[in-house]
Amino acid sequence: MTDIPKCPKCSGEYTYFDGMLYVCPDCAHEFSADDAVEEVADVAKDSNGAELFDGDAVTVIKDLKVKGSSMVIKRGTKVKSIRLTENPEEVDCKIDGSSIVLKTCFLKK
Repeated sequence: MTDIPKCPKCSGEYTYFDGMLYVCPDCAHEFSADDAVEEVADVAKDSNGAELFDGDAVTVIKDLKVKGSSMVIKRGTKVKSIRLTENPEEVDCKIDGSSIVLKTCFLKK
């Protein structure tokens, strides 16, 4: 079995070799074997695709229920000075004095 690399853009598994380049059928990204070796650094992005950094202020775009609590984070709540975590899909923040981890898909810059 041949060792075909995953797509560096979308991490798709169904890439194929088309003569000179590898092609991803999921996102139509074409890349060479050298490009596949270079890892794309994971960066935290909000729901609109804007890159997030430590200390940014974001807004919640959907009402969120907090697990293990009766607390609800309402849509439009502004969260100041977020902290990035090791997982690019999560950020750490404080809301009403409680430290909470939020998914970046529910935030906008």
